[in-house]
Amino acid sequence: MNPHPFLTLGQVLPLGQNRHPIPHYPTTLRHPVRTPARHLSTPARSASTRRSNREDEPGDQGATGDAADVLKLILERRMARKLNTVVDATNVEHGVRVELVMTAKRHGMPTVAVIVATPLSVCLERQGPRPANRRVPEDVVRSQHRAMVHSHQSLAAEGFNTVVFADTLERLVPFLGRLSRARETDLGLDGSKGMGDLLLVRRFFGSEILPLWRWQPGSDLVTGRDRIAEIRLGQQSLTLAFRDNVDGEGDFGFDVLLPCPFDPECDGQAWAPAYSVSCLYRALTGELTAAEDIVCTVHGGFDDADQEADDHDQDDDPEGRADLETQYADAVRA
Repeated sequence: MNPHPFLTLGQVLPLGQNRHPIPHYPTTLRHPVRTPARHLSTPARSASTRRSNREDEPGDQGATGDAADVLKLILERRMARKLNTVVDATNVEHGVRVELVMTAKRHGMPTVAVIVATPLSVCLERQGPRPANRRVPEDVVRSQHRAMVHSHQSLAAEGFNTVVFADTLERLVPFLGRLSRARETDLGLDGSKGMGDLLLVRRFFGSEILPLWRWQPGSDLVTGRDRIAEIRLGQQSLTLAFRDNVDGEGDFGFDVLLPCPFDPECDGQAWAPAYSVSCLYRALTGELTAAEDIVCTVHGGFDDADQEADDHDQDDDPEGRADLETQYADAVRA
């Protein structure tokens, strides 16, 4: 079963997206038999998605027929290619199951039925958090639950090669194995290039930022091992500095470049620490310019705001300028 639970018609999935590890068969059609809303709320890619593609409304039951046609088409194509496939749907109707089994047999593929025997009370309770256009009427849930309970005795006679209950499956080992393989891929331990220095970016700002992230080699905004990067979407962008080993003890982090909060005509650089994607949002909306730990290379931080920029003009007072640079560096490394 796939990781998206609210499925009223079904979804055809590659085996790798299956939530319940099932004994391996070289080529197999697998599908669960269960009641809607047996899991907590998570986004769904299923019949509702196909309805949305058809009518721009995931809950439009009038588009169910078209959605069913899409499922059948995908299933036929995968069966023809002898691909392991999971049909994630309620599958409590005898006629629906028979059609699935016949499709598999036409292509010489065995079938596995997975029974997800969630208690009726849990199914009904988990209808509550669902949006109105995704909620299944209570009488339908009760009817489908009864059909699910009565179906398991006939599944073998219907042609399924194997019938298993979901709660009997060993799930932790394959779950951890999948996570372990993903980690090894990220780190390049599987012989791939891995994510490299983008691992740290993902750790701070999330995977959604990665497609927008561009390192800017050769930038004169930083020195030493610090690096500059830019994230851009359309006409809006942010410049960030990666601070590497700022205190000589291995500490690292990111700063985001902001307008000087003390003088709109200041030619210096104002940097504020960026700890998460929330900081990036606040930087772009202007909220971060009031951060108490912002530091300008001309004016210093808010503790130095009473000092005029002219008092630290590099040409007139090089020693004072150098002192401000030192204060800035110390603040960044704090």
